[in-house]
Amino acid sequence: MAGAVGCGEDEKSRAQEAWEQSVPPERLCGGAAVSARAGKALELIAGSSRFEASGRTSTVADAAQDLSDQFTSSFTGHGDVCRIFTPVGVPDVVPLEITWRLSGSAPEGGPGSRYTELEMGELAGTAPDRAFVTFACRSAELPGVAPAHVDLHVNFGAVPAEPEGDVEALVDAYATVAHSFALAMAKELGCADDGGLEAQPSLDPA
Repeated sequence: MAGAVGCGEDEKSRAQEAWEQSVPPERLCGGAAVSARAGKALELIAGSSRFEASGRTSTVADAAQDLSDQFTSSFTGHGDVCRIFTPVGVPDVVPLEITWRLSGSAPEGGPGSRYTELEMGELAGTAPDRAFVTFACRSAELPGVAPAHVDLHVNFGAVPAEPEGDVEALVDAYATVAHSFALAMAKELGCADDGGLEAQPSLDPA
């Protein structure tokens, strides 16, 4: 019985330590990727106001440099921006994966049947467990006359359960987070006109 109590105390201690070392959403992924509005959206998605601190190189700046390096040698590529986790001890730990993909051509067709299409960038779509924003970027950081076409994806990083609560609010939350990261990436790359992205997300269906 004493062993069981000790184990519970160890778990409680680890959870307390994880909470004390956690950060608010606006400090995630380098501190320039999550707007105040996107921070509220992350809290809605995760059910937590605190998150594990991101790794030192898990930043939009590092991702933009990686994208620029890949664009120099090819019009295609892909990579990670960062992963977001709720602290140990928070019920239903939520993993979110933020990734980018580089293409040499503009997207054709719609976003696919699982998404609600939105009027952002070249193409955008959102769902209760993921969202993406595609934008075109002309920048001195990306040599050549052709623009880069960048997809910024936010995905639930586990097998998603049936969404609970306000599904429309979740759909809007994922779109808000995807827009915030896409805009941060466009600014970091120095894209002309911020890649055609407005300062705030457009959440009305296209």
